[in-house]
Amino acid sequence: MKADERAPGGYEIDVSDFEAVHLTHDYPITPKDHGTAFLMEHRHLWLRSQRQHAIQRIRHTVVKAIRDVLDGMGFILVDTPIFTPAACEGTTTLFGVPYFDEGTAYLTQSGQLYNEATAAAHGKVYCFGPTFRAEKSKTRRHLTEFWMVEPEIAWAHLDGAMKVAEGLICGVVEAVLEGRRPELTVLERDVSKLERVKPPFPWLHYDDAIELIKGKGSETPWGSDFGGTDETMIAEAYDRPVVVHRFPAKVKAFYMEPDPERPELSLSADILAPEGYGEIVGGGERISSAELLLERLKEHGLPEEAFRWYLDLRRYGSVPHAGFGMGVERLVTWICGIEHLRETIAFPRMLYRIYP
Repeated sequence: MKADERAPGGYEIDVSDFEAVHLTHDYPITPKDHGTAFLMEHRHLWLRSQRQHAIQRIRHTVVKAIRDVLDGMGFILVDTPIFTPAACEGTTTLFGVPYFDEGTAYLTQSGQLYNEATAAAHGKVYCFGPTFRAEKSKTRRHLTEFWMVEPEIAWAHLDGAMKVAEGLICGVVEAVLEGRRPELTVLERDVSKLERVKPPFPWLHYDDAIELIKGKGSETPWGSDFGGTDETMIAEAYDRPVVVHRFPAKVKAFYMEPDPERPELSLSADILAPEGYGEIVGGGERISSAELLLERLKEHGLPEEAFRWYLDLRRYGSVPHAGFGMGVERLVTWICGIEHLRETIAFPRMLYRIYP
């Protein structure tokens, strides 16, 4: 091996001998253009390509940085179950699984409820693992199986949780810029846009967000959640992620604390990535009153018995607490600057894709 400025990597290797370990004929993926369906069918081989190689290495750095940043903030990892007896946010988007004589269990859609129990024990915790959503969605922002990190913080309010999320996003982007420049170059990523991701993030009240998108032609009424087009309109106004806060309570999960000044709103927030990549963080402050939580369970038609342990958290030493979830694939999609999050996980699971 010798240094050579003319070489792409700065070095040349002189070869004196080589041995062919395996000869391949009719390799399915050729230099010509292939359709996405073909490449997904051969995902096990597509992973060897330069672009996919770069994306998976960036994902590795993102995952490591998430752990490093949260550990550095004093959080500890506490694993939460993948089999759960009940839903976090309603049963319509759950995968049911027969569970011996116990009836139906569900693949988790979030570890948050269990995180609230471990936060009451340890203060600052996070879980990090696969989650499952049975949404029949075919958008470029959805998978049926994806990875999510979910920090939960005792003695915290909405603002505190979002500050943690801001620090986490900035720390991850910084780690990728520091360690994965060659991979970003392969993806032709405009790194100047990532270099603008610095604190503080702008905050936008839900009311103001509705006015902003109406001014751009959106017909989404007050009281509705934002669709992908709405999120893009909002994010276009900023050069870094934006925190949209205090969504109407009816469009958020049953466990969200109401805004004391306007009970029709919840102490919730989404963080939207710039460049049209949509929501990368969703979270908020949790209800700390057992009475109010029981009332919300009834309003949502959820079985009290299944949530008896969750109510116990409010009956025996309840404190203000808040947290959020951040989807790894959405984060990687934005950081890489690619169009569809199916490329951000080695073997994506989608509405019509479970092979290979």
